[in-house]
Amino acid sequence: MWVPGVGLLSRLMLSALTRAGRFCILKSGAVRLMDVPAGNRRGLSDYYPHLMPSVGFGKSSSRVYRCRSETKRYITSPRVAETLVRILRGKRKSCQLFLECNPGPGILTRALLESGAKVVALESDETFIPHLKSLGKKVNGRLEVVYCDFFKLDPRSRGILTPPVMTSDMLFQYLGIEAQPWSKGAPLKAIGILPPKNERSALWKLLHDLYSCTSIYKYGRLELNLFITEKECRKIMANPQNPGLYQALSVLCQIACGIKLLHTESLEQNLCFIQLTPHRNLFTGTLTPFNYDVFFHMLRQCFMKRNAKLIDHLHSLSPIDAMHILKQIKKNKDVKVIDMYPEDFQHLFETIECSKDDNYKWLYDDFMEDVII
Repeated sequence: MWVPGVGLLSRLMLSALTRAGRFCILKSGAVRLMDVPAGNRRGLSDYYPHLMPSVGFGKSSSRVYRCRSETKRYITSPRVAETLVRILRGKRKSCQLFLECNPGPGILTRALLESGAKVVALESDETFIPHLKSLGKKVNGRLEVVYCDFFKLDPRSRGILTPPVMTSDMLFQYLGIEAQPWSKGAPLKAIGILPPKNERSALWKLLHDLYSCTSIYKYGRLELNLFITEKECRKIMANPQNPGLYQALSVLCQIACGIKLLHTESLEQNLCFIQLTPHRNLFTGTLTPFNYDVFFHMLRQCFMKRNAKLIDHLHSLSPIDAMHILKQIKKNKDVKVIDMYPEDFQHLFETIECSKDDNYKWLYDDFMEDVII
């Protein structure tokens, strides 16, 4: 049983973007620290830091961080907010805890509070903070407003951090939230909209954090409820029946989480409201927070040539006899990467990791870099 945050080592992430170079062999488990119902709606408008309750979503050209302008979306329609609260809360009257990411004008914040929930509003634009704090005057301490950007928690390039950028430890310690064993339920729910311009990199970072039990997942199996574009939603839910969309991201998301499409909003591009709940049994087998990056590498290597036969990839992934591996996972020699379902890839990884035929399990490119793509 894994307890998030206890005794986990700080590790570099392995990339599958290999380049020409010599290969080295690592022993098993070793990691090298390198030299839904749809409600079609419209209402997207340019959004600046003032209230516009008549539309569904708003866009804001936010503050400039690291010399780069960022655009954020906010929920600005009471109708949309009430729909989300009805989906997330149902008929519950208990005081559930929600982390609301970049609430902006606080339309959803107000709806959550009116439902009896407790809300921690993580807002990255100081313009909204006074108004958000004013919402908490009559709710008996059920609203906490923090100047913080949820999607920039635990940046990979550390140094001196200044709000809204901070570590999850700083945030959770301030809120008095303690780490929960992975076997327990979600300690809280997070709700937000993925940043439009770096949606994909945000998803990759969340996956790295989840599989390594670091950042927010150091505190347990946090449930994420996020608006993402329909394009990315279709990718993370794809399988061999959708070969054009199926990719490493699809496999990693489905192995790690239960994924539910809860709602859609039709704007200039469709937005899907999805729920990502980490599986309780994610780390009960061979896959662990200590070897997850080997799993990432295997998938990225395979999907670099998705139409190739799996056996061709196995020769560059492992020194173990490829036909022997295929026999163990009950696949024929002509099976292609895009024919493999997520559970098939997990079985492949476990088979190689547990192999007793060789002292060495995996091959690595000597020039792989520590990057998240």
